[in-house]
Amino acid sequence: MSVRENGRRHLTRLLASEIGLTFRRPRNLAMLGVLAVVPVLVGVAVRVASGGDVGGSIIGQIAGNGLMLTFAAFAVMTPIVLPLTVAVVAGDAIAGEASQGTLRYLLVAPAGRTRLLLVKYANVVVFCLAACALVALSALVAGLVLFPAGPVTLLSGTTIPAADALLRAGVVVLYAAAGMAALGAVALAVSTLTEAPIGAVATSVVLVVVSQVLSAIPQVAAVRPVLLTSWWGAFDGALRAPVAFDQMGQGLLAFAAYVLVFGSLAWSRFTSKDITA
Repeated sequence: MSVRENGRRHLTRLLASEIGLTFRRPRNLAMLGVLAVVPVLVGVAVRVASGGDVGGSIIGQIAGNGLMLTFAAFAVMTPIVLPLTVAVVAGDAIAGEASQGTLRYLLVAPAGRTRLLLVKYANVVVFCLAACALVALSALVAGLVLFPAGPVTLLSGTTIPAADALLRAGVVVLYAAAGMAALGAVALAVSTLTEAPIGAVATSVVLVVVSQVLSAIPQVAAVRPVLLTSWWGAFDGALRAPVAFDQMGQGLLAFAAYVLVFGSLAWSRFTSKDITA
């Protein structure tokens, strides 16, 4: 077996181990449980609030078609619930290992520092995708149980078949996961700067809150395009006919820029980190 093949196999085992640890950790399982419960609570609240009203309000639209609950769930959870979950996992990625004293043992492994950092981020991306898929699945099941289902009327007024609506829900999942992965890069960079996991998590959450506050202030509207949170809501482009690929494309470019900038910061810090301290 060549050195390259051996390194690839070691990297694969390391990634599988990271993913297994992430999805077996009780704290992370509890957070995933919350992500699954929130769409159900939103659906129950809409069911109670609708009172049989299926008019033009958002409550009426959801009550008239359970498939809309999937999109409503992301609108409710994207601002803080999903980011908090991702910040906990990504913020703990490096700082958690450092606080437990296991980081120095990982860094002497054949994978090397750069590959180890890539594995840590790949694990965060997998968690982001799983979390967003879980939200969509929970909302879909709750919507089908609590409300009728059928053709969906988009924000542009066009009605599409239920099958097309499910495809658009998949687009929303991928877009939301990309947005959360960008936040994961930010939290991972912060995680390389401290040995206190709670500090990395808190800093990441504070950055999200500050960004959202700035987005809501008209006087600083000029900075909105560079704020990560400004692009999270662009998934509503999937609810238009035709799909607003230009708007969502700009969001994806913004996410890629955040990954590049903060990924570079994480790499610069991590590859020069003193593990003897």
